[in-house]
Amino acid sequence: MAIYTKTGDDGFTQWPGGRRFRKNEPPLEALGCLDELNAHLGWCLQAAARTDAAQREIADALAPLQSELLTIGATLVAQGAEDRPASRLGESAVTRMEKQIDSAWAKTGELTHFILPGGCELACRLHVARTVCRRAERAMVALAEKGAPPPAPVLGYLNRLSDLLFALARLANRNAGVSETTWQG
Repeated sequence: MAIYTKTGDDGFTQWPGGRRFRKNEPPLEALGCLDELNAHLGWCLQAAARTDAAQREIADALAPLQSELLTIGATLVAQGAEDRPASRLGESAVTRMEKQIDSAWAKTGELTHFILPGGCELACRLHVARTVCRRAERAMVALAEKGAPPPAPVLGYLNRLSDLLFALARLANRNAGVSETTWQG
């Protein structure tokens, strides 16, 4: 079977249940943001896995995220379909991330100033993923405003995920011995 179907050549895509969307409509924008975020997380995970043991905590924190994002995407695509499966993403994922944020924060210390995104390679990748996560969150909010709110706890999950990525970027720099750059605005 070929990977190409040519059914999207007219600028539309079809979801389960026969729903067709223009490729620039909010549901597709949200799904595209999730896909982009997932690719960035894979890039972050690759960098965390190939660094020294100090970054193992970061790799462990990143490990479940790609599957969870695919769960969010699958739930989004299935919304409105008659045989829609229940989301397997629960509040426990949000709680897990909160614990990971607290752990990273305990090691890096409280911020007393704004910092510029940057540092070691892994931290830079994590900061890029964080900004893509914020865009995915905005796309989900836009989708909700169009009358198709994402299932709970998607908005909380994405909000916490961006916080986790920020905390992990700070931890990556600390583990690599790289100082944070203070904003001099």
